[in-house]
Amino acid sequence: MSTRRAIAFSFLDRYAALALSIGSSVIISRLMTPAEIGVYSVTMVFVSLAAAFRDLGAGQFLLQKRALEPRHLRAVWTVMIAAGCLMALLILLGAWPLSLFYDEPRIVPIMALIALGYVFNSFGAMSYAWLMRSLRFEALAMMRFSATLTGTAVTLLLAWKQYGPISLAWGSLVTAVTNAAVGQYYRPDGFRWWPGREGLREVVSFGSKISLTSVAGVIGGGMSEMALGKLQDLHSVGLYSRANGLAAMFSRLVMDATNAVALPLFARATREHGSSLQPWLRATSYVTVLGWSFAVGVALLGSPLVLLLYGAQWGDAVPPLRWLALAMAINLPAALCTQVLIGAGQADRVLRITMMAALCQLVCTTAGAAISVEAAAQGFALSQVPVALAWLHGAQKQLGFSWSELLALLLRSAACVALVAVVPILLVLRYGSHPAAPLVPLLAALGGGGMLLLLALRLFKHPLWSECLRMAGFIRAKSGFLRG
Repeated sequence: MSTRRAIAFSFLDRYAALALSIGSSVIISRLMTPAEIGVYSVTMVFVSLAAAFRDLGAGQFLLQKRALEPRHLRAVWTVMIAAGCLMALLILLGAWPLSLFYDEPRIVPIMALIALGYVFNSFGAMSYAWLMRSLRFEALAMMRFSATLTGTAVTLLLAWKQYGPISLAWGSLVTAVTNAAVGQYYRPDGFRWWPGREGLREVVSFGSKISLTSVAGVIGGGMSEMALGKLQDLHSVGLYSRANGLAAMFSRLVMDATNAVALPLFARATREHGSSLQPWLRATSYVTVLGWSFAVGVALLGSPLVLLLYGAQWGDAVPPLRWLALAMAINLPAALCTQVLIGAGQADRVLRITMMAALCQLVCTTAGAAISVEAAAQGFALSQVPVALAWLHGAQKQLGFSWSELLALLLRSAACVALVAVVPILLVLRYGSHPAAPLVPLLAALGGGGMLLLLALRLFKHPLWSECLRMAGFIRAKSGFLRG
């Protein structure tokens, strides 16, 4: 599969799932209170710590291994089964202490359902990793979308029946079961069901570093919600969670799909050509110009966005939303550094940087959480400056790029975004920062900002403009074929 075809399938998959996610989020925000969503949010932060070990990095091992042998496949399968069962046990053991810590008994049944889901996850993980390595994104799209669709349907039905936060846990379990079932359909015939020990040490040695990296990342990224739950209240957690969800929408719109393709592509480029420098530079130019445009729009039009999607009860989420959008913008130049380093097999370097980043985020966000929800978001934004610099430094050591070359690339993206920012600024001047009718300025920002972005890409000769021309040519060719 070509790179562009792989990216197209990945984006189609992610956008379909994202549409379901946004739609369900809008409905759930009106069926549940901020405190109810806060219960599930703090639970998921703890679960994410355990989930970082869900396959002990065996999937990433399978992706980056150059000379893959049958013994490696059996060893990966062994690790995935053992890790899934172990994580389920850890989640169950942590349920009661966590409920006592937050004085919230609803946490126990939520974590029990999530623990069961991790047992089923093991049975889809092997197929998922192999399909990623093979760049079979059409099959991956089928796995993920079918699982998301069934899980979302169950969540919405139970939320409508007023089951509260456990509705989300039931949806998570159904998602895991569906993913495992569809994964078996795509499991290659040559994959044996019986585990093997040969090659186990090699898999665990690499994968354990990846898992520790994931744990550090979860601690750094999720500490705001855990700290707010203890230092403030679960209502504050719900506000921060929704603000973070909106700020992270670009990641779900673009970066999730990009990362899904980037890791196997960077790994293949390293295996075949010895370097993934040019693909990384090109991808970084794309994500910065798109992501910075999104961040500017969210920061300036956060109030109508929150009002339209979640309703008036979530108005206090707007101030932290603006700071979290800034945090995302600061981190974007380094957004693909993790993938390029893992693709090159640099698990040690990834672990060191992630641990440093987690410590920095932990200190800044916890200090802010002791003050307010907005201060927690401010602390997180502040922490992203040294974090982004550390990741770029690590990528520079691996890829050997010129700092002046990267700066020129980023300045071109910034110039495009400066032009795009004119649209939301004019809309704020026209409608105010808290418009009573939020749909009009948001639609105007989407349409006007999109057209101005295309103009800016052409005016400043941004690399993304060539992709736009290529896509336009493809659409013309297809439309001509259909008319013929």
